Amino acid sequence: MSKFERQTLILNTMKKILFPTDFSDAATNAFIHALEFAKVVKAELILLHTFEIPVYDSQFFPENYASIYSSIELAKFEMFKDEIPKLRTIAAERKLEDIVIKHRLMDGDLIYNLKNAVEEDKADFVIMGTNSVSDWTKFFTGSNTESVIAGVEVPVLCVPVEAKYRKVKTIGFTTRYREKDKKELKKILKIAKKTDAKVKSLYVKTSTSDVNDETRKEWEREFAGENVEFLVLPSDDVKETILDFVLYKDIDILTTITHKRSFFEGIFNSSFSKKITKEVPIPILVMHED
Repeated sequence: MSKFERQTLILNTMKKILFPTDFSDAATNAFIHALEFAKVVKAELILLHTFEIPVYDSQFFPENYASIYSSIELAKFEMFKDEIPKLRTIAAERKLEDIVIKHRLMDGDLIYNLKNAVEEDKADFVIMGTNSVSDWTKFFTGSNTESVIAGVEVPVLCVPVEAKYRKVKTIGFTTRYREKDKKELKKILKIAKKTDAKVKSLYVKTSTSDVNDETRKEWEREFAGENVEFLVLPSDDVKETILDFVLYKDIDILTTITHKRSFFEGIFNSSFSKKITKEVPIPILVMHED
């Protein structure tokens, strides 16, 4: 099964959403988004909490390391056990207590464990909270061992702590009118139908753009029966144009595709991240191209 076929199957029969949490304000805020999305797509949530064991120099390796490990693991388990009822209370307050919530407690690096959990649990989606610009930089543009986007092949919804949940009415979709982008748009349209939302597709036409009018018209003809509006905005400042698009078109979720790494890093640099999290704080949905 190709990656496209798997992702199409995911959006039609989504079953599992992996939700990494450190029980911070950012994670709790993202949990509300995860609950509401799970309701729409009829999925279960898998809560993932990770912790790291102290690293000791081999020359000073404590004789009681095993007991230290066990005590840390037990303390983390007790904390994890204490936090779960708080999340279940949030679900009950939103009348979503029927959503199945499962749990994973893993020791080690968050990014490493997240990737493993996606594979082991066969998760169809990841929803996670971001608390700062440094979070965005790490999640989007880190090295292969640091970046969630680099190694997780399922869609990832990143929720800034300032992005309070609201009903999704408009989903923004950024495109460069590549043929493979059509596959991603079709997936987004499936999500939009489930949430009763409309899709607004943005193409930023720069002075060096190579997309002709016929290509754009062909897209409009192909998606004529769908609830999607195609917008073309001329500008050489792609990032600012995307921000204006989000702000003035009342976008509730912005979708982007993991194109070439340099393009992605250019979009999600620190200045753009700061603006998207502070000025127009909305979740970012990252789709993966074939």
